[in-house]
Amino acid sequence: MNLLKSYLSREILYSTLLVALGLLAMFSFFDLIQELDDMGKGNYNLGAVLFYVLLSAPGHIYEVTPVAVLLGTTYALAQLSHHSELVVMRTSGLSVFSIGMALARVGLAFVLITFIVGELIAPVSEKTAQKMRLQATEKVVAQEFRSGLWVKDGSSFVNIEEVLPDTSLKNIHIYEFDSDFKLRTVSNASGGIFEDNLWKLRGITQTQFFDNKIQTTRFEQARWKSVIQPELLNVLLVVPEKMAAWNLYSYINHLSENRQKTTRHEIALWSKLFYPMACLVMIIIALPIGFLHQRSSGIGKKVLTGIMIGLGYQVVNRVFMHMGLLNDWPPIASATGPTLLFLAGGIWMLSQMEKR
Repeated sequence: MNLLKSYLSREILYSTLLVALGLLAMFSFFDLIQELDDMGKGNYNLGAVLFYVLLSAPGHIYEVTPVAVLLGTTYALAQLSHHSELVVMRTSGLSVFSIGMALARVGLAFVLITFIVGELIAPVSEKTAQKMRLQATEKVVAQEFRSGLWVKDGSSFVNIEEVLPDTSLKNIHIYEFDSDFKLRTVSNASGGIFEDNLWKLRGITQTQFFDNKIQTTRFEQARWKSVIQPELLNVLLVVPEKMAAWNLYSYINHLSENRQKTTRHEIALWSKLFYPMACLVMIIIALPIGFLHQRSSGIGKKVLTGIMIGLGYQVVNRVFMHMGLLNDWPPIASATGPTLLFLAGGIWMLSQMEKR
């Protein structure tokens, strides 16, 4: 029995890796086509484009692994079914439950791989890719408004017109308010760099508003302590859905302390925690597809069914996230709803298979 289980697991693993490689090549090709439009801007040459595509690959691995597990498992089971190997396994005493447990072990391995890639590799590679691209094309980090980035820092509001890829700042405006919400000080700096846990500002003009006068002072340099950290600014390089869970958690705390909306980042955090479990769900769905009409259904039909289900999962997952963001659904429901929905569908398919 152990030999049969090992053979089954090996077939699933091989097919899944083959499908994942094909999907990764396809998405990387799309990235290459898209980046060719910007090639030639600044120092963004062909080598830089290829390096950017390479650094983007871990993010695609994270995204396509559940679908690859579904398609790979479906294809492997369809092949075994086509050659009557599943029938031989069943007549040899290997139950559907035993086959499912063998597949679950493979699924758990991919859950672990997806989690590691999503937490340790993809966020770093994505941030490195964006930094390299911005530096090569001589652009600044994308801002949230036309006026730049706005951050609440205690009783102050900070406007940063430009954040460079090395997290240095240009054209900083700090508006300080008192306890009665009256504007007391406006400080403008031409630039700033982060050193020794403080911002070193240069070219500062500070205007103070008193009850009976306004006073303006100029400084060549000054040190500024703020909740704004390079790690916080690095968030601008990577969209929430591609950030590590720990960075998301820290940024959510920062937004909450400043009474800012956190829905998108909370949805992204719950998705990071639950998305790898989709690999197990896809195993559950693939099992009844593989056994479905073993004699009458061809391999192509079963693989096509797997493709449609995989595409459906990705579409429903995106729709739930956007609907949750628009309608203020509970973040955990928006993030886990599609996975739980497809899990219920997989369990129902298994129950129908057992009835037959």
